[in-house]
Amino acid sequence: MSSWLAEKAPLLFEDLLLPETVQANLRHTSLQANPPHLLLSGPAGVGKTAAWRLLARQVLGPTWEARTHILQARDLARTSGAMAKFEEFLRPEGSGSDDTLAGRTSLDAFDHNFSTTAANTPPPAGKECTHATGERAPVSRLIVIEDADYLGTIRQSYLRRMMEVSSGSARFIFTAHTPSRIIEALRSRTQHIRLPKIPRSEIERRLLEIVEQENLSPVRGIIGDISHVSSGNVRKAIFITELLALRELLGDRKNLQNLLASTSLREVQHVLEEALRNRVHDWRWEKEGNKNKRVLKGAMGLLDQVMAENSLEAEDLVVNFHHVLTEGRLHLGENVLAEILLALSACDVALHRSMQGRIELEQFLFKVAEIGQRMDIAKAS
Repeated sequence: MSSWLAEKAPLLFEDLLLPETVQANLRHTSLQANPPHLLLSGPAGVGKTAAWRLLARQVLGPTWEARTHILQARDLARTSGAMAKFEEFLRPEGSGSDDTLAGRTSLDAFDHNFSTTAANTPPPAGKECTHATGERAPVSRLIVIEDADYLGTIRQSYLRRMMEVSSGSARFIFTAHTPSRIIEALRSRTQHIRLPKIPRSEIERRLLEIVEQENLSPVRGIIGDISHVSSGNVRKAIFITELLALRELLGDRKNLQNLLASTSLREVQHVLEEALRNRVHDWRWEKEGNKNKRVLKGAMGLLDQVMAENSLEAEDLVVNFHHVLTEGRLHLGENVLAEILLALSACDVALHRSMQGRIELEQFLFKVAEIGQRMDIAKAS
């Protein structure tokens, strides 16, 4: 059974929970005879991925999936040999080859209907892009870099050169949480479309549509509660609603509170324990097939795992850290607990001023490690 996030994904630009001006901008861009490179920016869960998927379907036609190449920069940044993997993605024939993914052409470039693996979804703009008979389509493939603000300046500079010399039949689409981390040389070569935070009312309306489609009868008020705790993140809202529905917990508003309180508390406790032992970053080699892979463990490795597996944002982690500390799960002395709570409060304040939640959480864990060393917590445990 597929997730609601896939089943209920928007099929048309007008289905996106975005202002009409943004929808119109996306629609107009996708219908251009020679579409530009794009930078889609906005907070987590506002529809950046949904938007580029609709753009790809409109620009490339029904065969878009076969000609769209996707790289997740956030995952790349957490692995060893990241630059080699980055080059391998962009130069499939090897780093010394002149053949690049962006410079390749394909038979699909001449006919949108060439491939037999066509999508059965409608054109998001309401009509297919058309080309004169015998005219070659201006774009034969799309290269999507998700979370491009995690690439770093070296890899971004590498992309800039490739965009300049070898992207005649390809277009790049970048998504970013913090567009200011994209170098000016890349931003100046893209059309920047900003996706704003989704209003709570729009998220609630969408959730009500979904529960009606699924013939569910949630208790009055719980959909509004989910919309509120999602803080503009429609992906998180749909995920929570589906989780409660699968467990038949939509009949009591207290179930949402219990879910938020219990989610990953044990894992969060492990994160704090690793930090107190001064293991914020703990790189280890693990066997993966016939190769050894360097994997991030310790507090930050656990933190990344908890956030990914539970679809948690940085603000959610602060709440969970507070629960673990105040419930006495770590059996800390009052002076140690007071210092950690002060550090957590500083982290909470910083999160409201920063777009990089993971960095603020990392700084908090280093503070916890410093407290642990100073108070000899590691020796005591």
